[in-house]
Amino acid sequence: MRIKWFSLVRITGLLLVLLYHYFKELFPGGFIGVDIFFTFSGFLITALLIDEFARSNRIDLLGFLKRRFYRIVPPLVLMVLVTIPFTFLVRQDFVASIGMQIAAALGFVTNIYEILSGGNYEAQFIPHLFVHTWSLALEVHYYVLWGVFAWFLGKRSKTVGQYRGMIFLTSIVLFVLSFGAMFAGAFLSPNYSTIYFSTFTHVFPFFMGSALATVTGVNNVGGILKRLTRSMPLKKVLGGLVGSFVVLCVLSLVLKFDNLWTYLVGFLASTILGTTMILMTRILHEKTPKAKEPKIISFIADTSYGVYLFHWPFYVIFSQVMNNGLTVLSTTILSFSFAALSFYILEPMIAGRKPKLFGMEFDFSAMIKPLLSLSVLLTVVLLVVVARAPKVGPFETDLMVNALNQSDKKMMTTRRLAENAKASKFEIADGMMLIGDSVSLRAAKALEEAFPDAQLDSQGSRNIAQANDILKNSIENGNLVKNVVITTGVNVVNNYEEELKKTVEMLPKGYSLIFVTPYDGNSGSYADPIAEKHRQVELALAEEYDFITIADWYTTSKENPQIWAGSDNIHFGGDGDTMAEGAKLYAQTIKEALKEAAKKPVKGGK
Repeated sequence: MRIKWFSLVRITGLLLVLLYHYFKELFPGGFIGVDIFFTFSGFLITALLIDEFARSNRIDLLGFLKRRFYRIVPPLVLMVLVTIPFTFLVRQDFVASIGMQIAAALGFVTNIYEILSGGNYEAQFIPHLFVHTWSLALEVHYYVLWGVFAWFLGKRSKTVGQYRGMIFLTSIVLFVLSFGAMFAGAFLSPNYSTIYFSTFTHVFPFFMGSALATVTGVNNVGGILKRLTRSMPLKKVLGGLVGSFVVLCVLSLVLKFDNLWTYLVGFLASTILGTTMILMTRILHEKTPKAKEPKIISFIADTSYGVYLFHWPFYVIFSQVMNNGLTVLSTTILSFSFAALSFYILEPMIAGRKPKLFGMEFDFSAMIKPLLSLSVLLTVVLLVVVARAPKVGPFETDLMVNALNQSDKKMMTTRRLAENAKASKFEIADGMMLIGDSVSLRAAKALEEAFPDAQLDSQGSRNIAQANDILKNSIENGNLVKNVVITTGVNVVNNYEEELKKTVEMLPKGYSLIFVTPYDGNSGSYADPIAEKHRQVELALAEEYDFITIADWYTTSKENPQIWAGSDNIHFGGDGDTMAEGAKLYAQTIKEALKEAAKKPVKGGK
């Protein structure tokens, strides 16, 4: 039996996810849409298992797993096969280790793969095309483990009431354990992405849905649902449904992925609101026996899983070759088209049923051979792409090579500095020390040419807090030189203002401090552009302290848009020429700042 209005729950989850990916600056908390899917999946799967036990007093585990296979695997395989040819539109960075990504997706371990590879859900310079299948991995983990457990409990239950009770108690216990792990992990883990990806810490929405299923159900309904249906007026049901939707939309506007409160309260709140929507739509079904669900709503709900699968790789690829408006339009059209093809035609054919369109059965048997031929062709393309794909993309290779060269250079420079005479009345060795991130690492060759005797210490993803640790270590070891250059602003830390002030306070007397302002060309799409705020604090500190000089990379970047063509808008250079030009401009910006710093007093000097 199809429950009318459940489609509204599915559509809400899909809508929030699409808004988050399409317009992240406006809906930074739209990732909670996935938790709506989780809650609904937990409810529906458990309700169907209870219905099965009520009918036959047993659970057919093999049948359950086969149904899940037919629903989950065909669209997933289709998504992988269809999207791979589109990768020819973008540079090879996007297919680096693509074979591992595909294996993780098809093996339903993407969440584990992302954790082990150090993936960050939001801050990836080269987004993984199949990172979104982390949620599918959690779904499958839940389906398999919960299916086995439901089968086990069915063996030990004599009545459907006893079965409901055991499922309810188990769901509550597992919900508390999982959410408790997320709550505690939010305080202990240095990387929120690990908590977000982990099955154990993020599986609790499924169990809240499971608990709800035991008291409402689909066919075999509980007494609580009957009482609520009788007692709740239609106006109150609609109010609860609309109110939950509105609050979820508000949360999508205010929650942030890297905020502690998102993990302490945000995910729990979205799960409760999703549960409320499920309950209200279930009651609404009972209260509107003659009403029919609009076909467009049913269509969007039916294809929601497929749209979720297809939209992310299409969006990542298209965003590299067109503006956001065209990217959103193209992604949406193709995602719904392929999702409809999968749901209405391919999945029924694979399951041995006749496809239905608009309520009518169609015979597509003549299409089987052409579809098989196309599948073989797409598989060949996939194998070619996987075979040709580098394990590490050109971008990351360039960073690693620069880092190795820089480490070797740093050792020789440190030795020379130890032999140099002291300069100035503070008995400080003259020279430059740069503490940087992956942007300065990209400019390593130009920096070495411009400053042959400088200490260059750059590392990917380094932030200002980590730079302060290096600065502190250099001070304690006595190998700090006169001019200290800090360039780490594109890597976000929430207490950046406090850390920047710490840099200023930590710097000993007799030294000059040069801040290289960060440039993030994607800031316009962020709800909270911290890199730009970071720059404003640096400018303010330079106004306050005469020993601080600004190397304004931000302004240089704005004045030279050509160096960002084909890049990720954080690391200059889409090809060899623009990378070389960007590196030269980067080094020149720092060189000019050092000339200016030479005219200014050092800390504690006049």
